[in-house]
Amino acid sequence: MIPLPLADIAQLVGGRLEMPAGTDAEPGSVEIGGSVQTDSRLVTDGSIFFALPGEVTDGHLFAQAAVDNGAALVIAERSLGLSVPTLIVDEGTVALADLARGVVARVREVGTLSVVAVTGSNGKTTTKNLLRAILERQAPTVAPEGSFNNHVGAPISMLRIDYSTRYLIVEMGAGKSGDIARLVSIARPDIGIVLKVGLAHVGEFGSIEEVQRAKSEMVTDLGPDAVAVLNADDDRVAEMANMTKASVFWFGLSAGADVRAEDIEATATGTAFTLVVGDDPRLPVRMRILGEHHVSNALAALSAARLLDVDLRQAIAAIEDVRRAERWRMEVLLPPSGAVIINDAYNASPDSMAAALKTLAQVRGPGNRTVAVLGEMAELGEYANEEHDRIGRLVVRLNVEKLIVVGHAARHIHNAAGLEGSWDGESVLVDTPEEAYDLLRDTIGSGDIVLVKSSKSANLRFLGDRLGGVETPAW
Repeated sequence: MIPLPLADIAQLVGGRLEMPAGTDAEPGSVEIGGSVQTDSRLVTDGSIFFALPGEVTDGHLFAQAAVDNGAALVIAERSLGLSVPTLIVDEGTVALADLARGVVARVREVGTLSVVAVTGSNGKTTTKNLLRAILERQAPTVAPEGSFNNHVGAPISMLRIDYSTRYLIVEMGAGKSGDIARLVSIARPDIGIVLKVGLAHVGEFGSIEEVQRAKSEMVTDLGPDAVAVLNADDDRVAEMANMTKASVFWFGLSAGADVRAEDIEATATGTAFTLVVGDDPRLPVRMRILGEHHVSNALAALSAARLLDVDLRQAIAAIEDVRRAERWRMEVLLPPSGAVIINDAYNASPDSMAAALKTLAQVRGPGNRTVAVLGEMAELGEYANEEHDRIGRLVVRLNVEKLIVVGHAARHIHNAAGLEGSWDGESVLVDTPEEAYDLLRDTIGSGDIVLVKSSKSANLRFLGDRLGGVETPAW
C-alpha cells in the first residue's frame, strides 16, 4: 500500500485511534505503508492487519499474533490493548472498502492509473490472468492472485497498488445483489467487462434474472468517459448496453462485434483462432489454454488491450505464453501412465460443465478413449436436479466412453446417462473421490483423456492431481 500518515488512514476509515501506552508520537507523524492482510500468518514487518469477524473464526483472536509478526497497525471492531496503534471501527469490511477507495483515488490523482474490472458467471479468473499477462509486459500492473474477487479479497488486491502502478485489474464476484456495485464504487473502473450471465450461484440469487441484475451492476454506475465491454453472444449481457452511460465495445463471435474470432480450432495442445478487429489485418492466435470456451475470455482481454492502446501483436504474444487458465482450471497433466488428465475441478456451473465436456469430445482423436469424472455443481438451488440431469444426457450425446459420478449430490448425472438407451458407454456412481481413484488408477493409460470436473466443495481437484501424478497435502 502507498505510505500514508496514520491520521490520514484514521480519517479514511472513520476510525477512533488508540495509541499504545507511553507513545508520544503524533498520529500525523507516523507513516504506514506495508501490505494489508486479514490473515495473521501473512503479516510481515510494517503490515496493516484487519481483524475481521468470520464465519469460522474471529480475526480479533489473532491480532496479537499479527503484532508478533510485525504488524504496524491493527484495524479492529473493539479495543484489544495492543502494543501498536489500533483503529477502532464500526465494521471492519466497510473500513477495508473505505481504505481501498481512498488509496485508489489518491493514486489516480497523481498518476496515470487505469482500472479494468471483470465480472461474469464464468471466465472471470481466466480473463483476469490473460489481461494481466498482456498488461504487465507494458507497465507496472496489479491484479488479484487466485480468485480474490469478493468484498474482502478485491479491496485487498486494490490496496497493492502504489504510485508507479499503471494498470489495476479487479475481478468482481457476487453472492448477492449490491456486491458488484460496492466494488465498482471503490475501484471506479475505466473499463468494465461483463463476460456471461449463467446459472453459476443461481441458488443464492433465486433466478437467472436476479443473476443478470447483479452482473449489470458492473455497467450501471460507469461514467460517460468509461467503456463497457460486453459479450455480443450473450443476450442477457447484450441487454446491458441499454443500462449504462458508458460507451459500449463488443466482443464475441457475432459478425457485428468490434473484436471477434473466426476459424476456431480446439485440440489437445491448445486452442487456435483468427482475430478479426475491424479493417485491421487478421491475426492468428494459438493459445496453450485448452477449450473453445476460452476464446471468449481471450477476446474480452484483447478488447481491453485494444482500448488501452496496446499493440495487438504484443497482446497476442502475451496470451500465447500463458500455460494454463489457472490452477485446477482446464489444467492439463501428463502422468507416467500415459493418460492425459484435464483437471477442471476448481469450480463448476452448468455452463462450464457443458463447455468442459464439449472440449473433451473435441480433443478426442483416433485411438483415444474419453473418460469423465464428474461431481456436484453446487449452489444451484431448485435448478440442481434438472441441471445435473441435463449434464448426464450431454455426456451421452457427446459419446463419452466412460462416466464416473462422485457423490450423492451428483447422482442425477449418473441416472440420466443410464436412461439413454442409445449409449454404448458405461456409468458408475461412487460415494467418494477415493473410490473413484481406486476405479481408475489401474485402468487408465496411454490414449485415455480424462476430464475431472466439479464444484470446489466436491474436492475432485485433489483427485485430478493424484491421477495426474501431482501430490497435494489435502489428499
